[in-house]
Amino acid sequence: MGGQTVTGTGTGDPFAFDLITMGRIGVDLYPLTTGVPLAEAETFGKFLGGSPANVAVAAARLGRRVAVITRTGADPFGTYLRSELRGFGVDDRWATEVTGLPTPITFCEIFPPDHFPLYFYRLPKAPDLEIAPDEVDLEAVRAARVFWMTGTGLSEEPSRAATLAALEARAKAGTTVFDLDWRPMLWREKPGPYYERALASATVAVGNAEECEIATGESEPYEAARALLGAGVELAVVKRGPEGVLAVHRDGTVAEVSPVPVRVVNGLGAGDAFGGALCHGLLAGWELDRVVRYANAAGAIVASRLACSTAMPFSHEVEEVLGRAGGV
Repeated sequence: MGGQTVTGTGTGDPFAFDLITMGRIGVDLYPLTTGVPLAEAETFGKFLGGSPANVAVAAARLGRRVAVITRTGADPFGTYLRSELRGFGVDDRWATEVTGLPTPITFCEIFPPDHFPLYFYRLPKAPDLEIAPDEVDLEAVRAARVFWMTGTGLSEEPSRAATLAALEARAKAGTTVFDLDWRPMLWREKPGPYYERALASATVAVGNAEECEIATGESEPYEAARALLGAGVELAVVKRGPEGVLAVHRDGTVAEVSPVPVRVVNGLGAGDAFGGALCHGLLAGWELDRVVRYANAAGAIVASRLACSTAMPFSHEVEEVLGRAGGV
């Protein structure tokens, strides 16, 4: 089928995870009233956050067997995050503590439809950047049907070396997704060489126009997709915001999907819902157009809700939205 990227792992391990994600985790504190600056907000909701953690939650909500490789502080917020992972059905065996570093907190301001500034509190250093190569279960990473890593995981050592070691261990087995995840405030050096190495080891790249430009120098969607394929991936997925999504496979299959109209409440978790649903569709072996439509609908649902992790949709919710939109 055109666009299918998941293959067998060759391990024969019936207990292998459908998806393992790796990288950022933290506590999201969102004002419970939209349209209010942080200086004036009085009440906040506390949620599990961090893109790889949210992608794991999104896939678990869709029935996939999922785990996350990450680290938290040895503090009450870290305890909270591991409890939340388990509650969402995400295996937390590789979510370990780091003594002496606080669990990160992220605040946002919510000004629909398209202004959601983020304020990261990850100092002196985020525990999830303390993942070391010898702490990664490379056998489990190789066995997973899908492995998902992010650009932020490449931003600092030892996480950078651990992430690259995981990619090398995968050796393009199954599906290896590079979420370009460009967060300039979290980088101290030029990301180009590390993005180049990651793209050479990944089979799927996912990012918006700005992230594609950081990775390849190209921001026009079709040029960016071609550049990502040229860098080594099999499938390039370019998120275009209000213009929808473009996906181009090396075999020539192209899917260009319009956005699902919703009343946007908070757009921050939409990309993570998209990612979890993308993994779900690839695991199911669907045609590329169906995969992207399904992921697009999942992202739209979360954009219409306040939170990220708790807002991730179940399959019947995605199918309902697709039904209303005339999708399949």
